[in-house]
Amino acid sequence: MPKDFTVVIADEQTNGRGQMGTTWQGEASKNLTFSVFKDVSFLKVSEQFYISMAVALGITKALNELRVPKIKIKWPNDILSENKKIAGILIENVIKNNKIEGSIIGVGLNVNQKFFDNLPHASSLHLLTGIVYSKDEIFHRLLKHIERQLELLETGDLDALKKEYEAILFRIKKPSTFKTPDNQTFSGFIEGVTDDGKLKLLLEDNIREAYDLKEVQLLY
Repeated sequence: MPKDFTVVIADEQTNGRGQMGTTWQGEASKNLTFSVFKDVSFLKVSEQFYISMAVALGITKALNELRVPKIKIKWPNDILSENKKIAGILIENVIKNNKIEGSIIGVGLNVNQKFFDNLPHASSLHLLTGIVYSKDEIFHRLLKHIERQLELLETGDLDALKKEYEAILFRIKKPSTFKTPDNQTFSGFIEGVTDDGKLKLLLEDNIREAYDLKEVQLLY
């Protein structure tokens, strides 16, 4: 196993993987892509979504410090600014004998990219603020906040972490449209997430349901 908080940074991502097999489009040298190994053996398998929440909060705190406008988390773990996707997180947990040993956390952030072909919902820090950023400075700021939030998993209050994550969820408590894998659409209100990362929805007739990533996609 790698040492706790080992970080690998990629200068160019040739085959970025997003959730559910989608590809992450990155323009060489304009963006930031890195992975962090974190020992999370203190968490239960049922608590693994808290890793995702902690990382998303770390990124939002770093971006808020940089005064990037209107940061939201689009469930489960895309980071939006002005309703455009600027970052994604992909987490792969190492589970043995029903125990989590470690987590490989991949982060992709669009920094100075100017053009996104056929990606109407994508943007970059540069497009949103007009500033040309030092990737190095952004990287160290992100890392500091991600590390701080991950430490809170062990020392902090998981309920408080979840409340903070839910408070900045994209479309929380707003009527939203969802799509099922067979392309059916339906409406509901996002109420929050379950401990294991399912999306809690209030549907018609006051029915409450929780859906995982394979069951439902939140549309913009």
